Amino acid sequence: MATVAFIGLGIMGFPMAGHLAAKGHTVSVYNRSAAKAEAWAAKHATNHGGHAAKTPREACRNATVALCCVGDDPDVRAVVSGPDGMLAGLSAGAVIVDHTTTSATLARDMTKECAGLGVGFIDAPVSGGQAGAENGALSVMCGGEPTDYAKAEPIIAAYAKICKLMGSSGAGQLTKMVNQLSIAGLVQGLAEAMNFGQRAGLNMTDVIDVISKGAAQSWQMENRGRTMCEGKFDFGFAADWMRKDLRICLEEARRSGARVPVAALVDQFYAQVQAEGHGRWDTSSLMTLLK
Repeated sequence: MATVAFIGLGIMGFPMAGHLAAKGHTVSVYNRSAAKAEAWAAKHATNHGGHAAKTPREACRNATVALCCVGDDPDVRAVVSGPDGMLAGLSAGAVIVDHTTTSATLARDMTKECAGLGVGFIDAPVSGGQAGAENGALSVMCGGEPTDYAKAEPIIAAYAKICKLMGSSGAGQLTKMVNQLSIAGLVQGLAEAMNFGQRAGLNMTDVIDVISKGAAQSWQMENRGRTMCEGKFDFGFAADWMRKDLRICLEEARRSGARVPVAALVDQFYAQVQAEGHGRWDTSSLMTLLK
């Protein structure tokens, strides 16, 4: 068992840190909203975890692996760097694991900054959503040095269904971009199909039962098809966050010269969802634009 820190207790981080405590690791947590950190600590007081720190630096003191899951590139820089940041509390030989979805450039910058203090850095975005975090069944894609990954992987295993080193620094974030690009067009296609079926007067429960066993099968269909048809869009991963992820994808595509016209179009659709005041709805809310 290890002494670890977890920074950021949102809808993903709260249960992820909980799995670490449940596995017997000694866990210190920090959250920008102190009340949430204290609530987490109270919930896990009977486990080895349960300590709520006042700063990332305090949370990381004595930690061999320090994990974070925050919002965007600036948020990662804010919790890692500075006098009260994660690096200020870590000793040489420790490893930071960043589960935030960020740019690959941020991952490379953080790797260099950490290396200057003898600390490893693994970019490790996740896929699987809130349910995956709660059930300990996330897919984790990592970038970094193999020696640092070897220290981090047994810790990540507490909440991962699969965890894999994809390459050097930034490779985890680039893999997550592939993931989000794959999802973007798929969700729009599913929304169009469900809307088409409803307008045709079909029983969509029966339709999904049949086509989800064939070539149209997908995680999105099995988990969001019925709720799309029911007009339910409160499942954790918000349109606001998908827009952030697509922004990162589109910026990287411009750098590499990759053509992503479908993703660019779907990004505009999510902008419309936001403009209508529904940025906190689930990504499946694309369905509402077709009504």
